[in-house]
Amino acid sequence: MNVVGLMSGTSADGIDAAVVSLEGAPPRLDWRLLAHVTVAHPPELRDRIFAAFRPETGAVDRLCRLNFDLGAAFADAARAAMDAAQLKPEDVALIGSHGQTVWHEPPTRGTSGATLQIGSAAVIAERTGITTISNFRARDVAAGGHGAPLTSFVDALLFRHPTRTRAIQNIGGIGNVTFLPPLGSSRDPIAFDTGPGNMLIDYCAARASAGAQSFDRDGKLAARGQAQPAWLAELMAHDYFRAPPPKTTGRELFGAQFGAQVWQRGQALHLSDADILATVTAFTAESIAQAYRDFAPIRLDEVYLAGGGVRNPTLVEMIRARIAPVKAYSHDELGVSASAKEAVTFAVLAYETYHGRAGNLPSCTGAAHRVVLGDLTPGKNQLSLLRAFGARNDKADEEECG
Repeated sequence: MNVVGLMSGTSADGIDAAVVSLEGAPPRLDWRLLAHVTVAHPPELRDRIFAAFRPETGAVDRLCRLNFDLGAAFADAARAAMDAAQLKPEDVALIGSHGQTVWHEPPTRGTSGATLQIGSAAVIAERTGITTISNFRARDVAAGGHGAPLTSFVDALLFRHPTRTRAIQNIGGIGNVTFLPPLGSSRDPIAFDTGPGNMLIDYCAARASAGAQSFDRDGKLAARGQAQPAWLAELMAHDYFRAPPPKTTGRELFGAQFGAQVWQRGQALHLSDADILATVTAFTAESIAQAYRDFAPIRLDEVYLAGGGVRNPTLVEMIRARIAPVKAYSHDELGVSASAKEAVTFAVLAYETYHGRAGNLPSCTGAAHRVVLGDLTPGKNQLSLLRAFGARNDKADEEECG
């Protein structure tokens, strides 16, 4: 199957779309990345997404309209990826869309979690004609999990090493890590959100530039300042970092409200804008390193960095300094670019869901058991998919019967 994976993360700067050729079944899943594109959100759409993140501006009428408009944007991104792969819609079997998270409540002791991703799958299927699988996180949450990090399934499937213990660190708006024991180890992978990734850096870059910059390009603003150790220790005293995994977080904890408090605190300390940027960048780096020190089940041999944060050399150098002597590499060295990683994940998860196989790892998400993820929205190709799926099963039955 050729499958398109779609992802818009907590930074909400655009949609990553990947076309992946997939064959076989775990643990022998053959895959090949055919194309990857990033489609930036127009400023007006991005402003509407950010308004949806906040209870005081995320009115139901706005969410309703945004759900459909984002579905159209995801469909356009899928078409752009297919064009880049020189494929027609009839050459693609499935689309797997993560959607845009607008609210996430992790489970707590005695209270089940809740999560909401928007970007109408009906619109995607209608505009592309391709059967679409969406809403992946909800089923894991319904099974008692956090619904994240779902990338851990693909990390464990594709990137475990025969002898080395790896950490796969994604740095999107929020950071998350998967600890991968070597193949053959009796240990299960574990995964969790490490805390803020680019989220606070983006917020402070916008404040420092009076809105002219939505992120700290190449980490240049932070590079001009000095991180303040006492304030960094104050930030690291947040309760989230002491909580054991499984755990997840998002804009509800480290979003604009928290960013405003951080900015005001930096100004109260009479820090320059550059020093504020340097300190919040160090905050992301230190939260990642602290997560490794506190929760890595065994000594790490190597770390691979993915997500938009990889494009911030100031942040990357801060991480490397804090985790030394363990080496940190770009996820590109594993054969999937740092920016394509999450889109590839949702292509793989869509493929697994269509074949009726579970796509979560309870040791990573905290779910009570493994579950098949997502909702299926039929496209024009649904009947042909069912025929092909039935033919493969009939052939398998014949081979099994001899």
